[in-house]
Amino acid sequence: MIETQHEEPLDDRPSKTQVKRDMLALQALGEELVALSDERLAGLDIPEDLREAIRDAKRIAVSKHGAQRRQLQYVGRLMRDVDPAPIRAQIDALEGHSRAHNAWLHRLERWRERLLAQDDALTELLAIHPGADIPRIRALIRNAQRERAQAKPPRAFRELFQVLRELIPESTSGESP
Repeated sequence: MIETQHEEPLDDRPSKTQVKRDMLALQALGEELVALSDERLAGLDIPEDLREAIRDAKRIAVSKHGAQRRQLQYVGRLMRDVDPAPIRAQIDALEGHSRAHNAWLHRLERWRERLLAQDDALTELLAIHPGADIPRIRALIRNAQRERAQAKPPRAFRELFQVLRELIPESTSGESP
C-alpha cells in the first residue's frame, strides 16, 4: 500500500493571483510616485534607493523598447521591501490638500460671479465678512461689469478675485458660494 504524505494546508499562503495583484498594486503606487513633482517627492519619507529609482524613471523617455516600463517594474520591485501604507497616506495627504485648495479657489470664483451677477450678493458677503473694504469692492464690481460689457481686458475682474482671496481665508469651510 502506498503511504500518502500529510501536506500542510495551503490556506496559510496567499494565492498566486493575490500575490500578483499585490505586486501590481505596488507597481501602480510606484507609478504615482514617479508622477509626483520633484518638490513633492522630496517631502516624502521613502528609502534613498527607491527615491533614486524614481528619479531614473522620470529621466527615461517613453520608448518603443520598454525601458521606462522596465524601470517602473524595478520601482515596483523596490516597493516590495517597503511598507506601502505610510507612503500611500503621505500621497493621500498631499492630494487632499490640493483638493481643499482647489475647492477654496472655486468658492472664490463663485463669489466673484455672484457679485457680478446679483445685487444682493455684496450684502451677503458683507454679513459674513464685515471688515471688507466696501467702496473698493463696489468700484471693482462696477468696473468688472463695464469691462465685460465693453469686451475689455479683465483687469478689475482679476483684481476683484485678489480682493476676495485676501478677504476669505482658505481654512473656512461650509461658507456659501
